[in-house]
Amino acid sequence: MFGFSRPDSPSDEDDVFDMEFVRSQFPAFMEPKLAGWAFFENAGGSYPCLQVVDRLTEFYRRNKVQPYAPYPAGRAAGEQMDESATALAPWLGVPEDWIHFGPSTTMNVYVLSRAFRETWDEGAAIVVTQQDHEANSGAWRRLADAGVEVREWTVDEAGSLQVETLAGLLADGRVKLVAFPHCSNIVGEINPAAEICAMARDAGAVSVVDGVAMAPHGLPDVGELGADVYLFSTYKTFGPHLGVMVASPELAMRLANQGHFFNAAHPGKRLTPAGPDHAQVAAAAGVAHYLDAFDLHHFPEADPDPRARRTRVRTLIRARERKLTAPLLEHVVDSGFRLLGPSDPQTRAPTLAIDVGMPGETAAERLAGKGVMCGGGHFYAWRLIEALGLAPERGALRLSLLHYTSPEEVDQAIDALEALASREV
Repeated sequence: MFGFSRPDSPSDEDDVFDMEFVRSQFPAFMEPKLAGWAFFENAGGSYPCLQVVDRLTEFYRRNKVQPYAPYPAGRAAGEQMDESATALAPWLGVPEDWIHFGPSTTMNVYVLSRAFRETWDEGAAIVVTQQDHEANSGAWRRLADAGVEVREWTVDEAGSLQVETLAGLLADGRVKLVAFPHCSNIVGEINPAAEICAMARDAGAVSVVDGVAMAPHGLPDVGELGADVYLFSTYKTFGPHLGVMVASPELAMRLANQGHFFNAAHPGKRLTPAGPDHAQVAAAAGVAHYLDAFDLHHFPEADPDPRARRTRVRTLIRARERKLTAPLLEHVVDSGFRLLGPSDPQTRAPTLAIDVGMPGETAAERLAGKGVMCGGGHFYAWRLIEALGLAPERGALRLSLLHYTSPEEVDQAIDALEALASREV
């Protein structure tokens, strides 16, 4: 085994984190068809938690009617949907009317780009990055066709974004918006989001932060980050397939209405014209309810301060994930494979993209033969893969874990990678 024997003097994280409790909250770990499989495709979508599954089932069984209608089932449906914003708001550090649900993050960005473009004069410039998932890049880049100057914040040879480079892009004061990832879904590096948002604000620009690859590792305090817009996907944070956009009502009212004309006076309806599945909106509250249960189980002492609760939960989750990731990173580096991004688990999320000397999809198929579920490809980060000197069509192998991953599953992944290196699979 690879470094998971319990030490003589347990760390604080060892004392507190209860793996048995955590895994009991996810039905997938009780599913016989998944037994024996190590799940390392979490960056593509996490397992849903029990609270989400129960709420989704309840809505379809009892309240699959027109929400907010003037009869009991309709009122109950509307209340269940409203509860999701109410429940998630304390975990995101924002008022509930800042939370907008859309069909996906890709769709939310597309609508947002149109809303912003209609407010800009000729000569406007925006900044996008070479590190982004295409969802938070492509829609903004298309604005070049409408006369917007698109400036690319390029990565260095390691795939990192340097704030000094951004400073140069902002220097002339023409930039209206900076779109960047909180964390890359390939190199895994956690960017200094609060610093970048402050730089954008000081330059008179709006910040749009893609948190899809970061939110699964502890929902962020969006207010503390200072992001004007923060985006993430609930299907990667233990929930249904939705995109969440966090943006203030004041910002929504400043932007061009993208909804029906008769809803223009409603901030919550201006930026999400395509209403997502009602049941999934109602089920999204289950993500917050899982975090509530996680907090209560690990920190039973009462604490009414939402900031203290989200900080301690996020801290415990990140500590657990760093411990799980360390031996995996060490093995990849020692194996001779090329790890994309930093090798220090302190500075990255537990998402590892690896050049293993063959197409990523081929490598993923071989690891499946060892009971490891992972992915291969460019993962919609085509521009970053290309900047790192790889052919996007060939891509990379990617393994991604979450706090519910067990040490035994990490050992299973390491064994599979060892077999891949020796060409035993």
